[in-house]
Amino acid sequence: MTADHSILAADPELTPLWQAIHDRLSAGSAPADIATVTVPDLAPGAVAALKSWLDTSAQRRRGRTRVPRSDRGVKVPLPPLLDALGLTPDTLQSLVENAVGRAVVNRRHGRLATAELRQELVRYAQEQLPHLPRLRARLTSGAAEETVPEMRRLIDALASLTRRLPHTPPRALAKLAHDHAGDPHYFDPVTGPGQRLITALAELADRPEPTRPDHIRALLASHGIIADRLSATVLLHQVRALGDGPIDRRLNEATTPVALNLLDLTRTPPQLAPHPLTVVENPSVLEAAMECASPHPIACTSGQLRAVDHALLQLAVDQGVPLRYAGDLDAAGLHIAATVQQTYGAVLVAMDTALVRAAGDRPSVIPLGPLPSSCDPELAAQLQETGRVLYQEHDAVLMRLLDPASSRRESLHSAPRQMGE
Repeated sequence: MTADHSILAADPELTPLWQAIHDRLSAGSAPADIATVTVPDLAPGAVAALKSWLDTSAQRRRGRTRVPRSDRGVKVPLPPLLDALGLTPDTLQSLVENAVGRAVVNRRHGRLATAELRQELVRYAQEQLPHLPRLRARLTSGAAEETVPEMRRLIDALASLTRRLPHTPPRALAKLAHDHAGDPHYFDPVTGPGQRLITALAELADRPEPTRPDHIRALLASHGIIADRLSATVLLHQVRALGDGPIDRRLNEATTPVALNLLDLTRTPPQLAPHPLTVVENPSVLEAAMECASPHPIACTSGQLRAVDHALLQLAVDQGVPLRYAGDLDAAGLHIAATVQQTYGAVLVAMDTALVRAAGDRPSVIPLGPLPSSCDPELAAQLQETGRVLYQEHDAVLMRLLDPASSRRESLHSAPRQMGE
């Protein structure tokens, strides 16, 4: 018989059969090479139709069939089915594509092509980066066809940039990225290529890959590469210095907060006076300090731990300046506080259960969310009871930070108070 192909393709009960054949063709089988196809979950109506096309009268009388069912599904012999339906191997693919609604894509050919491309990429990486075997393995291990062009670009840029190290005189990372990759932000440390550059330099130096921003910049600097040291700043207010350098003079002459960048803190670092330095998370604390004319030395990291922040904290430690740290009582603030405490030995202030009690029932309207495991269990329990974040803008926090006598008064009052009361 010769069946109407459009009717066959549109029959929903036969769709699982065409899908199974589509899968075989997509896996790389040629239509003429498929002897049988096993179809799971084939409807009784479809099985009956197949038997009517394939089984002879004698087979039916003897209870035999050419489409037997097993635990895996119904087994269909393909060449006899094609003959019965008036199909040829050449027309089979068109039929199943119409029935399934998508073209057959030979995945085997794609896998072979991808494997060949990967091997070519491995060879290219060996030629361009012979001095970086560990990085080569990472670059080529998971390369897919669509990523090969971008990977070759990365290999070229890394090979060019690392060919002559250290760069003398030192050059800006953005300038090197522009000259070697055509994009000044290509090797920014937060990007994939930037991470690969850090991997390359660590391998060349035979040291573990750094993760802290200041350590990353130190690694870059050791190879004559200057990461951005001008745009990010840390704010210092009422911080006095003992030296006579340009940054010392700026601090001593200032009447408002001074913004220092990484270059200020590394090229001409100030000699800080040995007064305790309170480091806070939010610039609003400095605004409050100016408003109430607080004389206490305060620095602000703007809620982050960037290279410039690490540089200030390390400078304070190296010069014997006692450090106090205060952050928001939320997940991010508690995590940063724990890092500063563990890394630099800072004493945490305005981050305890007494402060939560002092805030009373007015912490904020922001839900608390999960807390880091480093959080003190008693503090965590107190915060979870309120269920809301306690920010540094709260009067109870500002009073603790800017009024030294407030901690002695907190035990007498639980409600938040206005500054100056």
